[in-house]
Amino acid sequence: MLLSLIGLGTFTAQAQQSRYYQRITRIVTDAGDTATLIILRPIYCFPKRTFKSQKEKEYYWRNVRDVKKVLPYAKLVHNALIETYEYIQTLPEEEREKHLKRMEKELFEEYKPVLKDFTYNQAKLLIRLIDRECNQSSYQLIKAFLGGFRATFWQTFGAMFGVSLRKEWEPEGKDRMLEEIVILVENGQL
Repeated sequence: MLLSLIGLGTFTAQAQQSRYYQRITRIVTDAGDTATLIILRPIYCFPKRTFKSQKEKEYYWRNVRDVKKVLPYAKLVHNALIETYEYIQTLPEEEREKHLKRMEKELFEEYKPVLKDFTYNQAKLLIRLIDRECNQSSYQLIKAFLGGFRATFWQTFGAMFGVSLRKEWEPEGKDRMLEEIVILVENGQL
């Protein structure tokens, strides 16, 4: 029926978003007919989680809390990287380094107070979620934008605190529980 509505000519559409559906579109054809198209969000079903102990249950819910707090920043990093990459491609070669240094300084000033409030585990989780969102480790991202020397500096600095910028996201391995939590949080199921 939708294909026949599209085939009748031009139409107008209004879209809305909700926690339960991705989009509701009201389609009006040239003939004045209307139809509503509802695209539901995917619903992910995982086996019911059972906990062997109270400690394990607390660990799970602590991870849920941390993912909810850290995930928006990982997505922000991903969006900033895409935006920065596209912008520096338009700059002449000599301006790129100046822009990246200026951007690094501005980001530190803006997000340092927020990141200082992160716990040790939240900071480690942020590094792993950045890898998940960007499909590259934090070390690779720093190296690509700021150079190998700075990447090595930050890797060494992190290593002093037991954090590796080279760790990669393993959704089928050690990060399986976190991947499940991230999916459920992204879809509003947690």
